[in-house]
Amino acid sequence: MTVAIDIGGTKIAGALVDGDGTMTATTRRPTPRGTDADTVFAAVAEVVAELARSPLWPSAVRCGIGSAGPVDSARGTVSPVNITAWRGFPVQARVEAELAEHGVRIPTVLAGDGVAMTAAEHWLGAARGHANALCMVVSTGVGGGLVLNNQLHPGPTGNAGHIGHISVAFDGEPCACGGRGCVESIASGTAIARWALAQGWTPAGDSTAAGVAAAAEAGDPVALAAFDRAGRALAAAIAATATLVETDIAVIGGGVAACGDTLFGPVRAHLASYATLSFVRDLQVVPATLGTHAGLIGAAAAATMLLPS
Repeated sequence: MTVAIDIGGTKIAGALVDGDGTMTATTRRPTPRGTDADTVFAAVAEVVAELARSPLWPSAVRCGIGSAGPVDSARGTVSPVNITAWRGFPVQARVEAELAEHGVRIPTVLAGDGVAMTAAEHWLGAARGHANALCMVVSTGVGGGLVLNNQLHPGPTGNAGHIGHISVAFDGEPCACGGRGCVESIASGTAIARWALAQGWTPAGDSTAAGVAAAAEAGDPVALAAFDRAGRALAAAIAATATLVETDIAVIGGGVAACGDTLFGPVRAHLASYATLSFVRDLQVVPATLGTHAGLIGAAAAATMLLPS
């Protein structure tokens, strides 16, 4: 069994995951807000304690921690944007101590949520059977990860594949990361809604990207342009990544991907203009399939792929 822990801004979840991806003893706690670092970690400790009550607990041989980022897997620390109490928080060491407190001393790995999602989709999802894949999360931000030669490729700090901060607009607007014209500043849900509102779109109640998507489906020209712009940015970044490392599939998940063809239509249409070389011309762009299970399955998959068997 693999102990899987998924840490996000709204919930902290845990499960025991077996070799075929079946999850047992699943549990979750709301992520404490507006408090100190130890109070947030107390919710993680509660999740571990509940998993430890399972009769399968003694068979755990590894642990994977998937967390919202930024992460530094080399140091085992996290500084999630949406968990303000954690800045350089040593989550890996703290989890290892908690596991030992409950009788298991097992190797542990930390992965960012984009890398964990990539591991999940390669193991059991839309990228299964592809030796080289790019997987992306398009939501409030844009993240991702890479599988190369059937190996998860997180990079030295765990941030390889962070496609959201590839610049696709040379003179584009400044990005929160300090760069300019990044994919995230154009194609995230936040960016789609912001651009549509700036162009004069009038929401019918919902001013988020979901509202823009609904308007696009109804034929609103500004909403359609917002998704076309986002799709073009994603297509350019996907093609650039595929050209650089020869991936043959791009898997897109996250809240914005739930808009379906409203997003995927423009991405695929623009991809033909960017993926022009012979070795990337057949590049597929498909939706992720694991949904809300990707975090826990991904934490387990990352541990399986990155730790010695």
